[in-house]
Amino acid sequence: MQKQQEPYRVTLPLIDVAAASAGAREPLEQARQQMGMIPNLYAAMANLPAALETYRLGYERFRMESGFSPAEQDVIFLVISRENGCEYCVSAHSFVADVVSGVPAAVINAIRDGGEIPVPKLQALAAFTQALVRKRGWPSVADAQAFFDAGYSEKQILAIVLALAVKTISNYTNHLFATPLDAPFQGRAWKRPQSAQP
Repeated sequence: MQKQQEPYRVTLPLIDVAAASAGAREPLEQARQQMGMIPNLYAAMANLPAALETYRLGYERFRMESGFSPAEQDVIFLVISRENGCEYCVSAHSFVADVVSGVPAAVINAIRDGGEIPVPKLQALAAFTQALVRKRGWPSVADAQAFFDAGYSEKQILAIVLALAVKTISNYTNHLFATPLDAPFQGRAWKRPQSAQP
């Protein structure tokens, strides 16, 4: 069996407000005001303000305009982040799902463990999101029909694509930086299964 190569890690620093360029300073300040902290993910993306701004805009638009409830939104974010093996985002979204969105712990834990979600509608949402990730945007007719049968719409498929775009920015940034998990998320820290190691 061929040994996998060590993943590349960028050497760029985590940027705080004092060291931020003009383009990154405002979004970092906004994050601190809204969340009471600057997440390490944002500090990493601040190295390229366009990445930070694009991520924040997409994230906010998804939250406001997706047509999914907050719980459904976090199911989508968790499934994508788990599929991408992003330890930081699975941990952070587990915390948000617990504390902010009120997602039942059994649902969060099922996603984290790769198991069956005990709420049928959320299971259908998770299965379709997973299919969209794994099939690179080519879900089957059967995948889509199961999604529609659960009460979702074609427009919401595009909302999941938006979530995928946002999570690609954050998940890949975290892979490259090995972003340290912020203290508030430590209680929900998640480790990739060995089978998903790079």
